[in-house]
Amino acid sequence: MILSTPLVLGTLVTWITPIWLLGIGAGLGLVVLLTSWALIAVFSRRLAVSTARSVREGILWPILVVVFLVSLISLIATSSLRNPTEILSSLTKLPQVGTTQLLFTLPGPDAEPDSDGYIPAEETPQEVNFRLKELQRIVIEAPGNITVRTRSEDEKGKTKILRVAAGEPLTWFPPVQAGSFFPGEEVTHLYLRNLGTTEVNGTVTIVTEVPYPEVRGIVVTAVLIAALFLIYLVIQLVAPKAAAIALSTAKSEIAQPMFLVAVSLGIFLLLIFVFIPYNTFGEDVKVLKDTGLTTIMILSLLVAVYASGTSVAEEIDGRTALTVLSKPVSRRQFVLGKFMGILWLVLLVFVILGILFLFMISYKVVYDARETTNPEPLWQDCYLEMVSTVPGLALVFMETVVLASLSVAISTRLPLLPNFVIMFSIYVLGHLTPLIVHSALLKEFEPVVFVGWLIACAIPVLDHFNIQAAVAAGVDVPLDYLGWSFVYCVLYSAMALLLALTLFEDRDLA
Repeated sequence: MILSTPLVLGTLVTWITPIWLLGIGAGLGLVVLLTSWALIAVFSRRLAVSTARSVREGILWPILVVVFLVSLISLIATSSLRNPTEILSSLTKLPQVGTTQLLFTLPGPDAEPDSDGYIPAEETPQEVNFRLKELQRIVIEAPGNITVRTRSEDEKGKTKILRVAAGEPLTWFPPVQAGSFFPGEEVTHLYLRNLGTTEVNGTVTIVTEVPYPEVRGIVVTAVLIAALFLIYLVIQLVAPKAAAIALSTAKSEIAQPMFLVAVSLGIFLLLIFVFIPYNTFGEDVKVLKDTGLTTIMILSLLVAVYASGTSVAEEIDGRTALTVLSKPVSRRQFVLGKFMGILWLVLLVFVILGILFLFMISYKVVYDARETTNPEPLWQDCYLEMVSTVPGLALVFMETVVLASLSVAISTRLPLLPNFVIMFSIYVLGHLTPLIVHSALLKEFEPVVFVGWLIACAIPVLDHFNIQAAVAAGVDVPLDYLGWSFVYCVLYSAMALLLALTLFEDRDLA
């Protein structure tokens, strides 16, 4: 038992540290929200009361509870971590690191060449400013031959001399013992010498990074939480009638058994997936990512389609929509409100299951290492696996939004069961659209080509959001890809909502 206790504690610390960072970000987001609310209360008590009521009565309240629980877990775990203060100290140094490019000018020598033809040149100090332990690399580029020293000729101690050939950039990655080359931890000068006969103009590029770059996740988490609350409150102010319908829709659908069943089933499956042996020779994390993303998407899609059928189709058939529209509410506001309510509902599913999914991925890295008797992973390895999954969650959410908008459009005319059948067909065809178009072009038969392009134009290309294989493999997803995917999601959802408004505009509700 004595021997196993350090192993258990080490395992706990390894997989809980990434979760702790996520919780710190959530706590920081809460602090930002509370501070903003306090400032609002100072200038307008009425607006502060209205804001608090909107949060308490809307979908933000369960999200706020989830965020608070994550922050609480992080607070409890702080005492069991190794050097949490040192990790957080990197957060304050983030504004001081990055890429710095400095221009330098080295005059030509003014002395006569010696007997060997060598022309001596004076050493020119170049002012820099970086901490040695944060240095990642130094890139030096010059059109002439130069040397760069880490100490001046007058200083005692070991120095590193970098020789830069004319027109050939030199990249130097400091070794572990780089501290012996510099006079101190704070580096203020590099010493350059011109080896040519003419003036040389060049650049020194210094790339620095904090000891724990993972703390950037704290900032990103806090910004996302603050942005979510801000967007919700702005919608409340800009479109109060549609927001009221969205609030009523979300609250009624949360009370439906389908929501509870989907969330409970998702939690159960995500917990079970961790312990299932996939027999992939140490690559079980990849299978867990792919399986978890698919599970979250399918469950959230079921919730969205069911909510569309119950909150749109059934209200139209049951004359409830007629009662709502008898008030000063337009059909456009009704459709937009229903879509926003379903969107908030899907977001809540993603928040609950997504956070649990990230927790399980962090634990899976440690669990697999123990099961395969591999060396104990670092907490940075767990964090990397977690972060690489976030783009996949974002893309899966976008795909669900696109399908939810189509489901709302279909619900204006058809009941729940046909909606499910059509959405299943769209889901299958949406992922097969590139293959259908490619096959149609190979056939070179006009009717087949026409049908292929018709499907490509009418059905959303869901394969744009399907990069689960890349996410599972840990491949970095470019931000521009996420950006264009978001644009496609917004445009197609807008088109689907326009279709919904067209279908609902002349629908006889009486």
